Amino acid sequence: MGKVIIETNNLGKQYGKQFAIKNVDFKIEEGMICGLIGPNGAGKTTIMKILGGLNIPTEGSVKIYGKSTEKGLAESRKRMSFMIETPYIKSRMSARENLEKQRLQKGIPNPERVEEVLKLVGLENVGKKAAGNFSLGMKQRLGIAISLLSKPEIMVMDEPINGLDPEGIVEIRNLLLKLNKEEHITIIISSHILSELSLLCTDYIFINKGTIRQSITAQELENNCKESLIIHTDNDEKALAILQEKFENLEFDVNDNGSLKIFGLLDNIREVSKSLYEGGVIPLELRIQEANLEEYYMNMSGDDGATVKTDATADDNK
Repeated sequence: MGKVIIETNNLGKQYGKQFAIKNVDFKIEEGMICGLIGPNGAGKTTIMKILGGLNIPTEGSVKIYGKSTEKGLAESRKRMSFMIETPYIKSRMSARENLEKQRLQKGIPNPERVEEVLKLVGLENVGKKAAGNFSLGMKQRLGIAISLLSKPEIMVMDEPINGLDPEGIVEIRNLLLKLNKEEHITIIISSHILSELSLLCTDYIFINKGTIRQSITAQELENNCKESLIIHTDNDEKALAILQEKFENLEFDVNDNGSLKIFGLLDNIREVSKSLYEGGVIPLELRIQEANLEEYYMNMSGDDGATVKTDATADDNK
């Protein structure tokens, strides 16, 4: 387990009688790329604004780099950058001019930092082209460059791939991977597009209707979305022992109801069934389970009427 650098405990935010988020507990470890996944209105933006000090929680607490007091959080947030709303970009200015203006406003002393971040995001050759004429992907990269000026250790980004075409999504994804691996930046990124974040994140937090449904690693997500053989018998514990003896290095999970989820034996279903019968176990259920990211997202959303979106059409819960 890595070093925990952000931790929330029973975090809640209430507007009037309505909770935007409630009982939110999670931990972010150093080096993670953590995807905050949920439909629009789930509470993702509310959480990010609380992390950034833009919203005050109604209940619960936030701890960043071990500090939870108002003064301590203010100090810790100096080690972070936030890209929550649309980046503030002067459309008539070039990328360099925008960055220089932001550098001066933020009191960052070294002017060479502008060139450094331009190279990091791949905008060093755009010259004097006005930012207003940039593609959406270029504007997002400029927004990320602005976030990088202060050399953050943690970047918090709200829906940075919204509205991008496939090429733009790939560019941002590769950039974030580079920042994580080469600049050692921990990244928290929200989205309602699980299929895209699945190529990026090391960990996921699924949220809907203001509550966390599941925290899971990328490896666990991959396992949950693999095609598997579901086996339920009159004695699942004995069934597992039989299969482990019959098949070397058996890869499996045990479901909440005790049934078995077996990976890698889909071509040996007849042999599996035969082994169970010979071992004195009666199969009550033996079926192939197909899973994909969209289905998994829907299950985590907990809302049969939800739709997995492919582009942004609405703001998140404020």
